[in-house]
Amino acid sequence: MAGYLILLYVDESDELPEDLLAAHGRFQEANGAVLRGGGWLAPTTTATAVRGKNLAPDYTPGDDAEVTDGPFVETKEALGGYYMVDVPDLDAALAVARQVPAPSGGVEVRPLMPTS
Repeated sequence: MAGYLILLYVDESDELPEDLLAAHGRFQEANGAVLRGGGWLAPTTTATAVRGKNLAPDYTPGDDAEVTDGPFVETKEALGGYYMVDVPDLDAALAVARQVPAPSGGVEVRPLMPTS
């Protein structure tokens, strides 16, 4: 099996209506066998960005990391949530992604890279 993230993009000016939350509940029930996690993210206004300016040759961060309020970028559609799925391949991940209720934004499917 392979791991994929299904990233949900939303227009943050939209409220999350109860029927959309119910639709996600149905999606989760229908796909429970492959879901390995997921959640909603707080608005980008709550984000804090950390940027390392100078990395040492061994990739350890220096003490001069910059911390700022807000997201890395300002966009109309922002990352609003995610699902992690464990499926055999990209085609299976796309089949799951097509079922995600995402009326105002869209979804993006990205494979997880092996760490070992």
